[in-house]
Amino acid sequence: MPGIVPHRHCVVCGKAIEPEEVFCSDRCEKKYEEERKRQRNFMIFMLLLLFGLLMMTFLFTPK
Repeated sequence: MPGIVPHRHCVVCGKAIEPEEVFCSDRCEKKYEEERKRQRNFMIFMLLLLFGLLMMTFLFTPK
């Protein structure tokens, strides 16, 4: 397509950036890392909750 310069889009805000870049700014990179940490912590919490519920099921079932 003539007239379109090769580019990518920032994974956070969608702004057009150079092809070798991933983020348009340090702010977007920091925001992305914070979101990854939040998602990781949520996943750990959910796994611990599941483990706790399974343990309660096995400990409190009538024998």
